[in-house]
Amino acid sequence: MKRIPVIIDCDPGVDDTAALLLAYQMPELDIRAVTTVAGNVGVDKTTNNAKKVRNVLGADFPIFRGAEKPMFRPLVTASEFHGADGFGGVEMPVPEVDISEEKAWDAIYRIAKECNGELVLIAVGPMTNVGIALAKYKELPKLLKKIVIMGGAAIGGNVTPAAEFNIYVDPEAADMMFCCGVPVHMCGLDVTMQAYATREELAHIGDLGTPQAKLFCDVLQNGLEKYLSWGKKGVALHDPAAVLYTVYPELFTAEEAGVRVETKGPLTLGKTVTDLYSDKQFDDHNAFVVTGVDREKFLDKVYTLMEKYGKTEE
Repeated sequence: MKRIPVIIDCDPGVDDTAALLLAYQMPELDIRAVTTVAGNVGVDKTTNNAKKVRNVLGADFPIFRGAEKPMFRPLVTASEFHGADGFGGVEMPVPEVDISEEKAWDAIYRIAKECNGELVLIAVGPMTNVGIALAKYKELPKLLKKIVIMGGAAIGGNVTPAAEFNIYVDPEAADMMFCCGVPVHMCGLDVTMQAYATREELAHIGDLGTPQAKLFCDVLQNGLEKYLSWGKKGVALHDPAAVLYTVYPELFTAEEAGVRVETKGPLTLGKTVTDLYSDKQFDDHNAFVVTGVDREKFLDKVYTLMEKYGKTEE
């Protein structure tokens, strides 16, 4: 089987943690690096959380620290959802290990060159590292096969009525990404809110009993309670949806579209403006907007991947 070389650019983050736990068990993925960025919490904390997850996995993929703030704006975080440490209140020591001094954007470029045009960049935090890499390395778009993101929405938002959090934090970087010439596959709120797990479904994963399954369940508990208090059926698995889409696109529905990001409007800052539902179309269709998921099959994949941890340890 030919494996897909990927970099996972993230801001752990509770659903980022779940996404990493799933990605590590996908035989189709060759995780070349995890790069961290400020978003859900500051980059020191997101980097520490990436170290924690790697330690639980027993993995050896490199971690590269990225941007501590957006390209042109002050940082907005989501610590009220992810917890002050970004780890959902799960107490776990930070492994005393050093990481490379190479910056995330430099690592993205270097690894993209090594992969000879086959690298897939999975970006599930604000797009700041991606924007800096594109600004610094003009040839980078020719070295990336595609970019899969968790971010945006065709309709509505979650941090404002118009904008989804990851795009809102650094809209300039996100717009650079959509305009760079690399196909962008956008797993936004349209699909990720459909990819939820109920209390019972999350408990089913926790009952698997492995350290990885326990972390998956525990780190999402506070988020689950918030979603239920909002009248939702379960906790949205935002970042896991982007990871699973990368390998199992047949579980999802996607449509080619033009997408740009609003960077000026006071009411619409961070909105992913798409022509998916408009009579007037953009000149170019630069993205694929993922709009649907077979939730039953999606959760079956999540269960199967998490069950593999127990089989690995036997």
